[in-house]
Amino acid sequence: MKTVAFIGLGNMGIPMTRNLVEAGFEVIGYDLSAAALETAVGHGVKRAVSAAEAAAAADVVISMLPTGEHVRNAYLGPSGLIETSRPGTLLMDSSTISSTVTVELAAAARAAGRRMIDAPVSGGTPRARSGTLTFMVGGDASDVDDAQPLLEAMGQRIFHVGVSGAGHTTKLCNNVLSGICMAGTAEALALGVANGLDPAILSEVMRNSSGSNYALERYHPFPGLMDGVPSANNFAGGFRSDFQLKDMRLAKELANSSRVFSAMGNLACELFALHCSNGHAAEDYSSIIKLAMDLDQYFAGHPVSGGESK
Repeated sequence: MKTVAFIGLGNMGIPMTRNLVEAGFEVIGYDLSAAALETAVGHGVKRAVSAAEAAAAADVVISMLPTGEHVRNAYLGPSGLIETSRPGTLLMDSSTISSTVTVELAAAARAAGRRMIDAPVSGGTPRARSGTLTFMVGGDASDVDDAQPLLEAMGQRIFHVGVSGAGHTTKLCNNVLSGICMAGTAEALALGVANGLDPAILSEVMRNSSGSNYALERYHPFPGLMDGVPSANNFAGGFRSDFQLKDMRLAKELANSSRVFSAMGNLACELFALHCSNGHAAEDYSSIIKLAMDLDQYFAGHPVSGGESK
């Protein structure tokens, strides 16, 4: 069984490592946060004192980091993952970053005798916990095949979408659409509530009509209507709004460089920028509903006692 080094134990990394351990992999973890590392150790991850130590002992290195600069520094910086991993090691970045960085890192890895794929994920923390993530993978087919057992331990749907960088391009396309859909869903709910509609009934109608989307089905932004999602936990523990904004800005840059008209993506990007500047950057991206309506005022007149999964 392969030994896996996992670098980055945040809201996504912790449940992903737990699923790897439960699937029988030996996992060595590292994170700058001592609390995050302690949580991972609690479900069977072996503690490393540095990313370099973890990589040196592993057959596969997986990174899940916030930004492209973090990823570049982790792989190319002093005592980076490329340098400290063994020749032939499979490197897999599951962060969401620019495909330009991915191509750069993959070339550096090949030059050093390592292999690299980009494998960003979709599904958020609920699917990370349940092991049902969707992986969008770029890289050589043989390397993707080699990673298949690990991907299947963490995910339900694995798509090989092309060469190095294609995984991250696919993820940016997905995330800009996800942001547009979440902002639009929040706006529709706010419009209905402002005109006297019950958000639960409105949601059920839209779920069974042409407005149905992932936010309504699996990641509802309105508190009290769905269990196990960030809106049921004061918008904590999910995909931060500033990370969503980062991804949408990357998508905007890609659209500009590709000469693709992206009016809705650009508008949604500005909405998330405003939402973050209003003090909600650390909250889950579904909290964009706060930009459309005053939840505190609503619940002052409509107290609820708990969520109901739909």
